[in-house]
Amino acid sequence: MEFTSSSSSSSSFSKSGPQFIYDVFINSWGEEICRKLVSHLHSLLLQAQVKTLIKEENLQEGIDLEEHMRAIAASKIAIIVFSKSYTESTCCLLQLENIIECHETFGQIILPIFYEIDPLDVRDQKDDLGKALEEAAHKSYSGEQLEHALSRWSRALTTAAGISGWDVRDFRHDAELVEKVVFRVLELLDYKDLSITQFPVGLDSRMEMVIGGIENHCRKVCMIGIWGMGGSGKTTIAKAIYNRIYRQFIGKSFIENIREVWDRVDKRHVDLQENFLYGILKPKLEVESVGMGSTMFENGLSRKKLLIVLHDVIEFGQLENLCGNREWFGQGTLIIITTRDVYLLNRLKVDYVYQMDHMNENESLELFSWHAFREAKPRKDFNELARNIVAHCGGLPLVLEVLGSILCNKTIKEWESLSLKAEVIPTNKIQENLRLSFDGLYNVTEQDLFLDICCFFIGKERGYVTEILNGCGLYADIGITVLIERGLIKFERNNKLSMHPLLRDMGREIIHQSWPNEPGKRSRLWFQNDVEHVLEENTGTEAIQGLSLKLHSTSRDSFKAHAFKKMKRLRLLQLDYVQLIGDYGYFSKQLRWISWQGFPSKYIPNNFHMENVIAINLKHSHLQLVWKQPQVLKWLKFLNLSHSKFLRETPDFSGLPSLEKLILKDCPSLCKVHQSIGDLQNLVLINLKDCTSLSNLPIEFYFSETISSLKD
Repeated sequence: MEFTSSSSSSSSFSKSGPQFIYDVFINSWGEEICRKLVSHLHSLLLQAQVKTLIKEENLQEGIDLEEHMRAIAASKIAIIVFSKSYTESTCCLLQLENIIECHETFGQIILPIFYEIDPLDVRDQKDDLGKALEEAAHKSYSGEQLEHALSRWSRALTTAAGISGWDVRDFRHDAELVEKVVFRVLELLDYKDLSITQFPVGLDSRMEMVIGGIENHCRKVCMIGIWGMGGSGKTTIAKAIYNRIYRQFIGKSFIENIREVWDRVDKRHVDLQENFLYGILKPKLEVESVGMGSTMFENGLSRKKLLIVLHDVIEFGQLENLCGNREWFGQGTLIIITTRDVYLLNRLKVDYVYQMDHMNENESLELFSWHAFREAKPRKDFNELARNIVAHCGGLPLVLEVLGSILCNKTIKEWESLSLKAEVIPTNKIQENLRLSFDGLYNVTEQDLFLDICCFFIGKERGYVTEILNGCGLYADIGITVLIERGLIKFERNNKLSMHPLLRDMGREIIHQSWPNEPGKRSRLWFQNDVEHVLEENTGTEAIQGLSLKLHSTSRDSFKAHAFKKMKRLRLLQLDYVQLIGDYGYFSKQLRWISWQGFPSKYIPNNFHMENVIAINLKHSHLQLVWKQPQVLKWLKFLNLSHSKFLRETPDFSGLPSLEKLILKDCPSLCKVHQSIGDLQNLVLINLKDCTSLSNLPIEFYFSETISSLKD
């Protein structure tokens, strides 16, 4: 493997796998009307900045054929337009043969279009198509060569016709088909750079070192590891390398935050495999088991030249499920793994390990200065203070960024206060160093907001979290913006909240240290052993504001509801797949968020205090009715009852005036929606997908002004 060492995003492989020059090669031959479709397709692809080569219609047989063969091998995608006269062209057939060979050797993507011809006719080469095929062969071959050519071309036609594509007869007009094809090409190419740090101090030199290590370890499938502690910049360098080279691969997948997905209770392994396959193949595929996922890897990826980045790997099982066998991948594949544990890389026998080094003094001061002053150097009157703080950051980019963001636009007195704190913290105690970012928040409300997010809302959508925490009186609209500005949280794709694991661990450690030996006196509980101890020993107190216990869907562990009696200030409750025995009236009246996947009862008891709840998530519940008597929940905005297999009817919505999102996806027994749904004035989303027993909706639904706006 060899990359060009430049600051641009252009790179090339010259030792392993094909070198791609084009994104798309169009292979076609046909009547005037077919040529117009191809011309329109070519034009739209070029407008979309897709590097495309088309076989010129006036090309005589054999002229520049070798050049086109090289172009085919240098293209990621081949679009084949089959028409009634397609097999009349020897040139087209030779190109088709080459396309199939590229598909089978390095995974070139084939997108067939059938223009006024049945795919079965292409597959079987009957009647006029078969006669034209024989005539084309007779033009250039005779004897044994003729038989070989016919056999090869017949096989190529059969193979291409068996690949999923488009039949022009399924579209109202050619323009609709062309738009569909261009959309699919753009989806497959997916040329989008990942966002990286705003101030890439020292990044280029480290990136070149990693690329140099890749070049020196050329194999059919190259695996490299990037190893370092939290906050050392592993993610940034992996994203920068990805951005530099991803255009040189047939497919690519950057799997972020594997740790978070792995920590989920249900289907954690297959979730990773599904995300992995989607990143490369794009259609969303359902993986039923780990073994099935491995088989899908082998069948779907074995010929493709891929770029794969596995971010934040913490267990060897994650590697086994995603890249445990090099034979799953095609020649030229590069797999980059970031982890804090070098043992995992050694066990996998990666080809090269790059250890993240801490920033030197000059790099540290520059990075800190960019965040604190928006300049490469400290201001003169802050120079000594800046150097003093930087000296205690241990050269960790994350710490430098966070502290710099905290001190931006602060007075000298505030700088002096932080500098005094920094001096008493040894550089090897990173969490204590990061604690300064927590102490630097303006007030207790912002600190509570940060701690709630640390324990309960990582991976949740911003609007959802904001509404819930606003309901807790934490002014989340403003507070979340402050946390983003301080570098404490960020939002990734789909507006999902994320936090660096080091900062998350720091926040959780703050809570733990408040009462290290008495979990029942802590403000928030999320660690399974601590939660189970509190519930079993009935040691909960009024101090508990949030509690999360996530069990496996097959768990049969049960607890007594009485254990919640003293938790009068409980705001946030998560009890996924927990069996609870006793009176639900013991729950706090202060609840704002209830997440209880696998809710065990047939209906919600009337004495379950929900009057102040903002969001209810009862996915995979055993509910048959939501509740027996209508309830008044005037603050409820989110109600998710999806995958509740036994739910027969919706609740009366007249007591839910604030409801904005109603999720009833995959409730196969649901046969009745209450007519009051038409009265919901704030509803912006309703999901009734796969409610197979639901034959109609109340007429009020269709005449509602809110529903009309949804349909618009």
